[in-house]
Amino acid sequence: MKKILQDLSFAEIEALILSFGEKKFRAKQLYEGILQGKAITAISSLPNALKERLLEEYEDAPVTIRETFYSADGTEKYLFAFADGNLVEGVLMKYKYGYTQCVSTQVGCRMGCKFCASTLNGLVRDLTSGEILSQILLVNALHKAETQGKGAEARAVTNVVLMGSGEPLDNYDNTLRFLRSVCDERGFGMSARNISLSTCGLVPKMYRLADEGIPLNLTVSLHATDDVSRARTMPVAKAYKIEDILKACEYYFQKTGRRYYFEYTLIEGENCDEAHADALIRLLKGKPCHVNLIRLNEVKERELKALGDKEAYRFLGRLEKGGLSATLRRQIGVDIGGACGQLRNSYL
Repeated sequence: MKKILQDLSFAEIEALILSFGEKKFRAKQLYEGILQGKAITAISSLPNALKERLLEEYEDAPVTIRETFYSADGTEKYLFAFADGNLVEGVLMKYKYGYTQCVSTQVGCRMGCKFCASTLNGLVRDLTSGEILSQILLVNALHKAETQGKGAEARAVTNVVLMGSGEPLDNYDNTLRFLRSVCDERGFGMSARNISLSTCGLVPKMYRLADEGIPLNLTVSLHATDDVSRARTMPVAKAYKIEDILKACEYYFQKTGRRYYFEYTLIEGENCDEAHADALIRLLKGKPCHVNLIRLNEVKERELKALGDKEAYRFLGRLEKGGLSATLRRQIGVDIGGACGQLRNSYL
């Protein structure tokens, strides 16, 4: 596989262009073309000789959209194909405040969470920073006509969540480089406050992230109130205790001033009766956090069952009555296999 231009910063692209003996303004043309989601051969402002030189070392289009699926609620799901033939998926969710894109950071996942389809076949490989960024550039280009204004105001994708296949902090260096790239004012220019990163709780990497100075929204997949219960559905719980995760979250808050979030998937018979709600209240009350309750997207290869809507709202009400900040996430894209990993597995 060739190298990927989307892995490079503007300064690195400028150095590359100068090393070819080209004028500096060609770097700006190339970089702007990349940000528009274009393949090298589709950047009309570049001379053919320069394109041919670039194509000797770099992929023309490192990421393409293999298929698009449309939900009745407006959600779109994409099957992204990479130059080596690997596939991941992504989702675009349309809200009144803007479009949120869920991106993948790895092909597959090795975390082994029982409620997730992404991990069924293990980890294939990490994605590079440019492969993560390209998912956004392609979708942004698709919907650019739906935006108003110029420059940053013309971004169709206004929010990003790193909640697709893979554990972002297990691919730490590439994820960090992606974050710096997507927030670069010379590049996509997204605010870190519009980015959410979801981790299953890799504690040492959470501390590292807190020290990076990127004030994104840190979200931790909790899904249980004690370590023994958590280990039944999340193997990572054998390595990192809930107490350690809470300490890392507090450190993140101290370093960034940003409250943190917990995802809590409601699994019938596992973690969602009144006793569990009360335990969650005792665990988190008074902390600068918010709980996102999630109705399980059932994975046919697993035996876990989703909680009914009435019971889910009852659980939410008990948390709120107990003083926790909590919401029940709206279900979207259910008719197109909205849960992470479902589309890729069915396609394979």
